[in-house]
Amino acid sequence: MAGHEPADEKAPHGAQAEGAHMGQPGQGVMPELDAEPMPAAEVPRANDGAALQIQLDAFLGDHEDRLIGFRRDLHMHPELGFDEHRTTKRIIEELTAVGLQPTVLPKGTGVICDIGPSDGPTVALRADIDALPLQDEKRVPYASTAARVCHACGHDVHTTVLLGAALFLARQAAEGLLPGRVRLLFQPAEEVAGGALSIMAAGGITDVDRIFALHCDPRFEVGQVGLRVGPITAACDRVSVKVTGTGGHTARPHLTGDLVYALAKIVTELPAALSRRVDPRSSLSLVWGRVVAGSVANAIPDEGLAEGTVRCLDDDAWHKAPEMMRSLLDSVAGAYDVKAELEYTRIVPPAVNEATSVQMVRDAASQVLGEEAVLPTPQSLGGEDFGWYLESIPGALARLGVRTPGGADYDLHRGDFDVDERSIAVGVRVMAATALTALWEGRRPAGAEPVEGAALA
Repeated sequence: MAGHEPADEKAPHGAQAEGAHMGQPGQGVMPELDAEPMPAAEVPRANDGAALQIQLDAFLGDHEDRLIGFRRDLHMHPELGFDEHRTTKRIIEELTAVGLQPTVLPKGTGVICDIGPSDGPTVALRADIDALPLQDEKRVPYASTAARVCHACGHDVHTTVLLGAALFLARQAAEGLLPGRVRLLFQPAEEVAGGALSIMAAGGITDVDRIFALHCDPRFEVGQVGLRVGPITAACDRVSVKVTGTGGHTARPHLTGDLVYALAKIVTELPAALSRRVDPRSSLSLVWGRVVAGSVANAIPDEGLAEGTVRCLDDDAWHKAPEMMRSLLDSVAGAYDVKAELEYTRIVPPAVNEATSVQMVRDAASQVLGEEAVLPTPQSLGGEDFGWYLESIPGALARLGVRTPGGADYDLHRGDFDVDERSIAVGVRVMAATALTALWEGRRPAGAEPVEGAALA
């Protein structure tokens, strides 16, 4: 299986994976991205495309095997959200070894680290570092050693890619080639609520002009990058509806609130009614995952529960969803003489990619991988807490291809998920080049205000 061979016996890298194409970014926008071309930089660059390619080739020639080893170490020792103490320690060790000064977040996991001068623009690069509560089902030398904990979403790859980009950019800074500051955000707890917010509360995006991230995607082959302007992932919130009423015998439902029937009406009517209150292009959906009521067949209970998730791609609809749901719930419950209490928990907003930032990733990836490596990616209704950052500052989340060409597709959040480890070098190229492109070509417009409803507003 791809990525399972020893690091010193890897198959030869293909042109896309190695970034062998030396062409410059093409003019215009790739199909389905809907972005305007970036204007040519008005300041001279420290690196043209060919020079950057040579520098990245040399760096990865020295560091790729080491980075693969680092990824495998993380994969063997996965840690859940806000418990990533060993992972944090390993990141700190690698950053301090090259003279950087990382800071651990107040809760004890997660790292913030700056590279380069503070008198220019600041670009943030983010990676999530936590694992999932799943059993690792792979039979590989680097399988998880932690029971029922596994890096089944590629966060070990994200962390390794950001570390590789950090080591390369630290070298660039030492040579005076960074026209601004790069902020590294090794974020804890993406898979549970609070990871991105803990970074923001610690000042992680203070004075940041733009932010970028990559996420593993087995739908794309290694050497490919998927981009999209606008919503790329959906908002995802949790809802719980507790219904109470007068219980009694099933022979006399007219003397009760007939709670099970009322709960069934809430479960079936609420999703349909909610979807009719918003623009259908928002893809607002309520889906139930758990419904509980009663314990015997001939007794109407006095309490029931329904739990589910609300997902949508539109930021405005996301902000309005709780009040719309409360209004509809009161209407349906009132018709059946029961009381319904809604508990609505915000988890993540939609991740809405900003057009200029997407174009920067496109230019960078085209430069170091070749234009044919950059592809449009579909929207996902999965949640990603990178959306919290994009509520406050412009940026972009891109998809990193991790599937071996012609190989099996190991989907995310499965115990057998794995990657073609050549994707690590691809990710380092894209992240490093994106940071340099963003530093040279643009910053957040002067006086720009955070998006309304930002997490820290």
